[in-house]
Amino acid sequence: MDSFSSEAPPRIIRPARLPFYYGWVNVGVAAAAMVGTLPGRTQGLGLITEPLLKDLQIDRVFFAHINLWATLIGALFCIGVGKLIDRFGSRGVLTAVSMMLGVVVLVMSKAQGIVLVALLITLTRGFGQSALSVVSITIVGQWFVRKLNLAMAVYSILLSVGFMLAFPIVGAVVVNSGWRVAWAGIGFGLILFLAPMAWLLVRRTPEACGLAGAGETGGIKAGTIEELPERGIEYTLRQALSTPAFWVFALSSAVYGLIASGIALFNEAILAERGFDAYTYYRSLVIVALTALLGNFLGGWLTVKWSMNKLMALAMWMLAGSLLALPYVRTQVHVAMYALVMGLAGGFIIVIFFSFWSRVFGRAHLGRIQGAAQAFTVVASAIGPLLLAECVERTGSYATVFYVMACVVLALGLSAWLVPLPSRRIVEGATNC
Repeated sequence: MDSFSSEAPPRIIRPARLPFYYGWVNVGVAAAAMVGTLPGRTQGLGLITEPLLKDLQIDRVFFAHINLWATLIGALFCIGVGKLIDRFGSRGVLTAVSMMLGVVVLVMSKAQGIVLVALLITLTRGFGQSALSVVSITIVGQWFVRKLNLAMAVYSILLSVGFMLAFPIVGAVVVNSGWRVAWAGIGFGLILFLAPMAWLLVRRTPEACGLAGAGETGGIKAGTIEELPERGIEYTLRQALSTPAFWVFALSSAVYGLIASGIALFNEAILAERGFDAYTYYRSLVIVALTALLGNFLGGWLTVKWSMNKLMALAMWMLAGSLLALPYVRTQVHVAMYALVMGLAGGFIIVIFFSFWSRVFGRAHLGRIQGAAQAFTVVASAIGPLLLAECVERTGSYATVFYVMACVVLALGLSAWLVPLPSRRIVEGATNC
């Protein structure tokens, strides 16, 4: 246990002696870790869905139910990994989770039976979409306070670029060599690249490296003063759950995850319903990725100029607009405009989700709070594809679910605008229970 929880930096790297703030190294590793969640994400699984179904002779509806339960069970990993981060530190947890995800993906590349594949998909959801996502986001929140918005913007940009590179590369390998070769390559990458990088480079907090003492202003090295945590109330998970702001922002992020996962899995069929071919679908993915990257830039900048409330409200209203417009797309320009707005809204929401929890509730219990919020998003992303599938089966079209979800998103946007954010200011004589 002592070796696992040790956060003492190896002698080859001493963050306190470097000429730059070491938090930026952690941002880079955290972004790489988020890209490493690809085999556990809906978009990643979507890259191999068709060849997987043909290879194993799995019924499409049955596979949708496998995905649903795998995602729901995998969401439980969010809570568990949050406790591990708070207890042992992000360095050891990231290393262990990367190794375990890599092993699972490697085994899946050789799997034959439906039962084994279902189990392995569940584990990729748990270790990938849930656990690895939580530790990735938490790392950034542990290292930045006053520059958190900038750090999250850089983090979002790096992971967006990473996914933009990963999706076509993995897709090309799937087409040319098969899904098993692609999955084996990802597994080896997680084990041989991400896990060692996490162990060598990641550190728990600035204080653990001697860069800054919590709440101290003296004796701080040049370039680190901006990263000093502001003295304030540190919310526990129970206290965070008692605030309306947690629920509004968690539900807003979760509903976005529900919509994004449902569309991601069935986007080709959705556009085919409007008369567009597969190439239009591929082009729309590129537009969404590029505009999401732009949304990361704008979102990071707007969090400095605006309140989190206004930015989340704007993002949700943009998302609602794209949902209302989707059933009416007729031309390539319409598809491009829909993808542009969807990408921008997603870029904003991602930046907010990555920075909101540590800014509003503090860093002391960030792992648990971040894990709880991530669990809502993971559960919603499990429901999204099944919701769309049930809708098209019962009504013959995706339009109905888009109209209903647009109303929900509009209401959440209004709630985000109006909900008060809890104060972390310490009142004289008050205690943080």
